[in-house]
Amino acid sequence: MEHLLDLQKKLIPDVLDIMSSRYRILQSLFFLQPIGRRSLSSHLGMTERVLRGEVTFLSQQGLIHMASSGMHLTDHGEALVKQLGNVMKNVSGLKEMEKNLEDALGVSRAVIVSGDSDQYALVKSEIGLACVREIEHSLDGENIIAVTGGSTLAAAAEMMHPLKKTHQDILFVSARGGLGEKVENQANTICAKMAEKAEGRYHLLHVPDQLSDESYHSLMEEPSIHRVLQLIHRATIIVHGIGDARSMAIRRHSGADILRKVSAEHAVAEAFGYFFDQTGRVIHKVQTIGLQWEDLFGARSVIAVAGGRSKAEAIKAYFKRGPDSVLITDEGAAQEILTTF
Repeated sequence: MEHLLDLQKKLIPDVLDIMSSRYRILQSLFFLQPIGRRSLSSHLGMTERVLRGEVTFLSQQGLIHMASSGMHLTDHGEALVKQLGNVMKNVSGLKEMEKNLEDALGVSRAVIVSGDSDQYALVKSEIGLACVREIEHSLDGENIIAVTGGSTLAAAAEMMHPLKKTHQDILFVSARGGLGEKVENQANTICAKMAEKAEGRYHLLHVPDQLSDESYHSLMEEPSIHRVLQLIHRATIIVHGIGDARSMAIRRHSGADILRKVSAEHAVAEAFGYFFDQTGRVIHKVQTIGLQWEDLFGARSVIAVAGGRSKAEAIKAYFKRGPDSVLITDEGAAQEILTTF
């Protein structure tokens, strides 16, 4: 199909622009359905008049169904969106960008979705769907899936679906305690939602994310905490985010001394309570109960999920010394990372 598109571009130069525009409409419907035309035009930054013409065409092709509740994709429309995914990656240059990103960061595989999640919220849903597909691809034998928190992992939980029927015993565990932030972004919430949608089981970790020495040692003696920690350390698939250091320090309600340290030692990335500078060196570690950064190096499959141009520096720093991983990100972050190599 890619060869055919190359030939078509020579005969009809604007064929790719038209195809990309219509694919974007179908892809947006895939995530937002059902949705009205006015809301969709606002989301796409397209005038209602132009969208009306495109929607009429796509409806005539049997790809969109229009109802009083809003527009949604037909079965043929959903199938087309899924089939066109890799084709659009090839013709848009994302496949080549993925290879360049793998070489630059030293990751085993990079998956890039189009767009920039800093600008378009829908892109985060696309990252979430790519994450779910990678989890499904990683299932093999025993499956204990440890997940952290954050808005990108919350998007992955929203996109979760029943996983392969051949893998009946799938267990999700919370890799971390609570951040004290929005409950929908906490690891426990994400873990439970993923398990429910995947038709699996789950175990939650009911502890604060930051602890005093006294609280830490006391909780480590609790049998219920100990049982969950044993499962966490047996995790075969680990799914986590990568944060901007200063933003995460503020979200963790860190003291002024920690904020000064993060600034003075030029920390740019955070994951699992570890703060990293531009060289990937750990400059500070928060005392937490749960999965530790060192645990990732022995896992069967590690999936790192982070997007947006603003995360580029954090992603690059984290992988200076990070474990072998599959990175799922977006075009905005990938472009920014590659411009500095």
